[in-house]
Amino acid sequence: MLDDPRTVRITGDHVAAVFRRAEDADAESRPEDYRGRPVPEAYVWCNLTSGNGTRALWLLLLPFMVVNLAHWMRPAAHGRIRTVRLYGLLLRLTGLTLTVLLVAAACEVALDLVAWQCAGTRACAERHSWLGFLSPVVSEGGWWSPPGRRLALAAAVPAALTGLLWYLSLRTWRAYESQQPMEREADAEAGPGRAALGRPGFWYGRRLVARLRAAHTAAGLLTVAAGIGVPAARFDRRPGGPALLDTLGWALQGALVAAAVGVVAVVCRRGRSENRIDRHLDEHLVRRLPLAALLLFVLALLYGGWARPQWTSTGRLSGDAAFGGIALVQGLLVVALAVVAHLLHRSRPDTRTAIRGLGGPAVAMLACALGGVMSGGVAQRVSDWMDGTGTFLDGPPVLLTWQASVIPPLLVVVLLMCAVLARHTLRLARLERDAVERDHPGETGDRGRTRRIALTRALATLTDRAPVLVALTSAATLLLGAGALVGALATDQVPGEAARGTYAVVQGAAQTAQALGSWLIGLGFILFVTWGRRAYKDPSARRTIGILWDVGTFWPRAAHPFAPPCYAERAVPDLTWRMATWTRATGGRLVISGHSQGSVLAAAASWQLEPSARRRVALLTYGSPLERLYGRWFPAHFGPAALASLHEEVDCWRNLYRRTDPIGGPMRLPGDAGPAVDRAPLKDPLTYGRTELHPLPAPILGHSDYQADPAFAEERRHLLARLRPEVPAPRHTDGAAAPVPAADDTVGDC
Repeated sequence: MLDDPRTVRITGDHVAAVFRRAEDADAESRPEDYRGRPVPEAYVWCNLTSGNGTRALWLLLLPFMVVNLAHWMRPAAHGRIRTVRLYGLLLRLTGLTLTVLLVAAACEVALDLVAWQCAGTRACAERHSWLGFLSPVVSEGGWWSPPGRRLALAAAVPAALTGLLWYLSLRTWRAYESQQPMEREADAEAGPGRAALGRPGFWYGRRLVARLRAAHTAAGLLTVAAGIGVPAARFDRRPGGPALLDTLGWALQGALVAAAVGVVAVVCRRGRSENRIDRHLDEHLVRRLPLAALLLFVLALLYGGWARPQWTSTGRLSGDAAFGGIALVQGLLVVALAVVAHLLHRSRPDTRTAIRGLGGPAVAMLACALGGVMSGGVAQRVSDWMDGTGTFLDGPPVLLTWQASVIPPLLVVVLLMCAVLARHTLRLARLERDAVERDHPGETGDRGRTRRIALTRALATLTDRAPVLVALTSAATLLLGAGALVGALATDQVPGEAARGTYAVVQGAAQTAQALGSWLIGLGFILFVTWGRRAYKDPSARRTIGILWDVGTFWPRAAHPFAPPCYAERAVPDLTWRMATWTRATGGRLVISGHSQGSVLAAAASWQLEPSARRRVALLTYGSPLERLYGRWFPAHFGPAALASLHEEVDCWRNLYRRTDPIGGPMRLPGDAGPAVDRAPLKDPLTYGRTELHPLPAPILGHSDYQADPAFAEERRHLLARLRPEVPAPRHTDGAAAPVPAADDTVGDC
């Protein structure tokens, strides 16, 4: 429909809007012209995920998005309120550690590698002339040359990063979370299958995001303040040091600890409020907490910049202890999260749930690993740039080098799993060849075409094996990360140095892993920057990134306020308002059809309708990941009970899928509801060989172009016929009332 150049926007803006063909723009005023046929319109939401060039900055927020995704992977449970709250609390704390890790990485680069090590080393400062004014030797004791003042000046970089994260979160908060859902009362509880997505306040999370934004901003500023104040206080504690500065150092550190406890308390105190639209904001907390952290940051600048004639910069700053503490806390949080998730899953087990309910902990572990790789990659690349020969500087913390060294063995594990999956896929492709010929009886084809169709079917099943890959990768990451932490703390040396004097095989493996890991993490960082730059300039690349965000940014920001914004907090209210106003103004019914992610939006919007309006809606989904992806990975919100309740509450629901589709699949509803929703798998390709109607070979469509199959028009026609007899007359017309047909509202996959 949108390929038609005579399409007009009837409501919405440049970000998301509803379109119709020009001749249908005023269909409500001409009901007599639409007897027996629908009024088709389409909702377009692509710009919510792939709009202007600033969307490329979302790549920097990838670990935050992944940990926020883990929040919604909670196993289905009924009556375990405290355990559910503990699950959310652990993920909010994990998200907080990721913010601290990102800011700590910026501190490591700016404060340690640049201001402390390079500016404090004559050879490095002479090599980088732009650092000359910070070097005590090159500048001949200039005003900025004392270590404390160097640290205070360099602190502008991580402080600016924290400010940028705060600004991006605030800007998107005003654009996305500010969308008002429809006012309505919460549905009466009908049992454990009642979907949480139907709660009035589910798509309105302003209060929680504002609280978390204040806490994470404060945490970032406190991390920078600690990077300045702690080294200065350690120097002031030396024997014979000035008592006043020593006292001020203890007072500053005590204030930083108290503020950190306050930040953790804010994160722990409150989760989401979904049973009602909570418009109340904690304005005093949102303003005062970041301002208090900013004040401590300024005090740390003043304290650290105080003149200390005997202070010189040698070795590294206290990065090893900081990064080691973060890694340890993250590991403990992931393990505790796995225990909680197991308890929830055991209370209401479901064989279709991914990784037996441990999908959330596994994804949270990957988020922590991704944050570690990004922070270690930046530190390693800057260290190599500042000291290419490795003779001037001590380099980044030992733990970051250990973490880089475990990347090669982790890749070996992943490659072995991929090899096993590839072998299984090829074996399945051979078995599928007979099934392909049985599905096209009486048609002539060739052996090569049979192999291509069978291989496409086999490759489509890889989606169902993704949980195994994620589970094993996450487990290997946890074990290797624990080994890296133990190795760094026990030896205080990089792997190559720690292995000296051992067996030649062990020493060679350690040196190879260290060198290869450093190279891989540097390559990953370069590719990451290159991809972001291309996405900023190229709209098509940005559209690709937008597709990748479809799942990750569908969910509200519940665990991390700096995650990319939730487009569904705009899209779902849009669809709900449109569906409700149509049925209210015309008294008519509608068929809402959705492809891929559009089917998820259609289901979410249907849950948000009043029960009376929900009964006027028929669903037509095709290529839908509702059960295959969302039902398995997000069982608390799209599990069998939730989808079964949706089937009962809408007028009718039909689902189309293909065996060649790697994303869409059947709904698998229990009992008689399953066959009532799922049509038998569509043929793909439409014809096996050449026929009178298809003299040229038909393409293998996979996930695309479901409308090309006659089954699509047939199912839509049946749904419209089911709705049409009960459609009443329009409620606001001049003259005699005429019956209005159902609307056909399409939500596509952008």
